Amino acid sequence: MRPVLPLSTDCSGLLPNAQQRLEGLPEVLHVVAFPRWKWPVIRQCFPACRLRFVRAEDITQQARCIVLWGKAAVPDGAAADVQILRVEDGFLRSVGLGAELVRPLSWVIDTRGIYYDAGQQSDLEWLLGHAAFAPPLLDRARALRERIVSAGLTKYNVGAQAWQRPRHASQVILVPGQVESDASIAFGAPGLRRNMDLLRKVRQDNPSAYVLYKPHPDVAARLRVTGVDEERARDWCDAVVTDVPMHALLDAVDAVHVLTSLAGFEALLRGKAVACHGQPFYSGWGLTQDVLPHPRRGRTLALDELVAAALILYPLYLDRRGRHLVSPEQALNQLAEWKARKGGAPAWWTEIYRVLLRRFIGVR
Repeated sequence: MRPVLPLSTDCSGLLPNAQQRLEGLPEVLHVVAFPRWKWPVIRQCFPACRLRFVRAEDITQQARCIVLWGKAAVPDGAAADVQILRVEDGFLRSVGLGAELVRPLSWVIDTRGIYYDAGQQSDLEWLLGHAAFAPPLLDRARALRERIVSAGLTKYNVGAQAWQRPRHASQVILVPGQVESDASIAFGAPGLRRNMDLLRKVRQDNPSAYVLYKPHPDVAARLRVTGVDEERARDWCDAVVTDVPMHALLDAVDAVHVLTSLAGFEALLRGKAVACHGQPFYSGWGLTQDVLPHPRRGRTLALDELVAAALILYPLYLDRRGRHLVSPEQALNQLAEWKARKGGAPAWWTEIYRVLLRRFIGVR
């Protein structure tokens, strides 16, 4: 299977490199088992291709390129040399939850694997391990990072409550919860895999710290299944917060401990200490404390090199009007405007909508 990623490691260009990586695709792409609400989004990702939306059982040897969501299995009928593109949410996604079917502002398209699967190399890991980050690209990454931090932007941009750091706390550690059935844990956490196991370990290793636990927003919204023993979180932490914006918590704490949560990456953007008990994409590059060393990741990166790969070179950014692709800077402007217009508080009808989602889609 031929990777689309170019052989050149010169990443000095100022245009979104993700689009360059996807040049030269076959005219027809077979998109397998995508729900209908994602069809307009995937069309926006591939404006030069014809897309055929099919079931897995309809794939034949004639399909030259197959588009799959996440770690979905390659259909049995596919040719041995078929090209596989894997799609997932990007790292600056929306104002609102993916579980609520909020339209994304960014997706990633990976020709090798997918970023949360630590068992095989992804396009993102390849970039982090091999790309030569030229000064203009690093300047662009620094400006992007500073804008994200100053605007208080994160992946979902939800939460309306305030949290005050206790005056007596000399060290505050945040432990962000994850959806325990999520693929990022299945494929990126070969050690600890449960939120409460992580929380217990953090408490055991830091007995005098003020430990804060934040359930995943999908779980807090009751759209994904609660983790094992998660209702007992207060047994191993000082406080549980749910509706506080992630950026506000990150600004207030000293360190973050994660399995594979993107909150660890968001903490790095803000200069916080991050301990990884799994193997997320941002671990193994000298920027985090890694409980599980990663044998393929031996390169030492600067923070803005990580930012350049993860936020400029890897994702595709989608114009909110559904018309075309945009640059990371344009997407950031749209996300900031979206957040300012919507605010952190949910609309009055949100819980009614969530009830309908639970009934018709289910809680997984």
